Amino acid sequence: MVYNKQMKNSKSKINRFLVSISFVGSAGPIRFVVKEDETVSNVIEYALKCYAREGRLPLLGSDSSFFILYCPYCAAEAFDPWGKIGSTGSRNFVLSKKSEAQSLGDSVGTTTMRKISGRWKAWLNKSLGLVDHSH
Repeated sequence: MVYNKQMKNSKSKINRFLVSISFVGSAGPIRFVVKEDETVSNVIEYALKCYAREGRLPLLGSDSSFFILYCPYCAAEAFDPWGKIGSTGSRNFVLSKKSEAQSLGDSVGTTTMRKISGRWKAWLNKSLGLVDHSH
């Protein structure tokens, strides 16, 4: 009986929270529950698995070392992959490939952003059947 009470108490001390991860170039965020002491790297891996399982576009791959996770409100610096997700102080994140994020910070970032935006708009128009036949 004492053992069961101890197990219940130890389980209740593990804090969990809902995270929302948006992917650069994808339609909407993925939401799932994580433990407060999970590493950022583990959260990235799980997000990529969920993204692939849902069959979302564009295809991203599964190697988490090519991706960074950052806060959309203060995107000055990506989170440390070995840091704890609970210590970030955020619940909303953006996941992007390292090369895309680096180019967004460069002076050439505006043209890259336009290209990404243009691809996204083209994909959305194609998905909704809003094709312009005047071309």
